[in-house]
Order: sequence, then C-alpha cells, then structure tokens
Amino acid sequence: MHRTAPSLVLGGLAVVVTATVAVLGHAWASSPAGSYADVLPGNHQGALDETDGVVPDGASVFDDDLPAVARLDPVLLSALRRAATDAAQDGVELEVNSGWRSRAYQEKLLAEAVEKYGSEEEAARWVATPDASAHVSGDAVDIGPTDGAAWLSAHGAGYGLCQIYGDEPWHFELRPRAVDRGCPARYADPTHDPKMQQ
Repeated sequence: MHRTAPSLVLGGLAVVVTATVAVLGHAWASSPAGSYADVLPGNHQGALDETDGVVPDGASVFDDDLPAVARLDPVLLSALRRAATDAAQDGVELEVNSGWRSRAYQEKLLAEAVEKYGSEEEAARWVATPDASAHVSGDAVDIGPTDGAAWLSAHGAGYGLCQIYGDEPWHFELRPRAVDRGCPARYADPTHDPKMQQ
C-alpha cells in the first residue's frame, strides 16, 4: 500500500502538509490534549500512570506493553502499524503521544483545560468529556513528532487513517472508507463534531 504517485507530486504535497502542520504548531503547543508535555509522566498527572494511558517519551505503535497502545481498537492499531512500517522506509518515525486513555485520565485533562481556558465551552474545543472521547474508547491516537504527523497527514488515507480536527494536526482516527474515497473534510475543532454533542 505504498505510494504510487510520481515523486515530484508527493514532494510538493509533503511541503504543503509540512507547512500546514507548522502553521498549526502554535495550537499544538497550547493544547492540553495535543501538547507533548500534557501526555508525558511527571507533568501534573498526579496518581495517573501508564495503566491510565500515560505514555513515555518516544512510545512506538509497536509497544504492546503500554496500555495506551495495546488498548487501541485492533483495526486502528493494525492500520497504524502498517503506516509506521512504510513511514520508516521513508526515514520517518511515528511516535504515540497519546492513545487509549482511562476515564480518570480524560477527566483530569478536561479539568485542566477548564482551568486553563476559563470555561467548559472553551475547553471543549480541545478536550472531550470521557463519554464522548475517542481516546477513552480506544478509537483515536495522537501522533508525533511533527514530521511523523505530517507524514501520516500526507499518506494516512491510504491506510484509512484521517485527521479529524483542523486544530489538532496530531489527532488521527480510523475511517476505512478513506482508502478508496479519501479522508472526509475535517471539523474546525471538536465542538463542530456531531459525535461530541453527547
């Protein structure tokens, strides 16, 4: 399932995707869900640990000993591993910054977002409730570093892996129809996603 388009077209696409990720990078740094600092141990996680889905720096999609990886939906995880294998052939590593999360972890992220942004409405642009979160159900993964997210943004549709929100270039979910039809249009942020209105 590797690329078959001419390398010149792909090179141009990679430049566009990389530029897009760079433009959105400021959002990454300010987001409680996407920021690396918020998904690493020792960063205000209290009693939360790897059993809640906290991941260490440099976690791989092949780290079966990490619940954040092992508890992902099996079809999503299989697609991620195929993509990671192909990305490695291009010299790009796909790291897992966040995957499956416990309800307690999601509740803590939401509480921190409410404190940071001043209201539940504004926090909802970045962090879902435990009932609505695709991370809690094991249906979402946050990919890094920036070049890894950019590679997956450019090639993910071929694996059924799509970016869902315009303000979260690291967040991917499985959309199997994307293999034939391409990824659906992104929502501006989670507040525009009907499934988040639960």
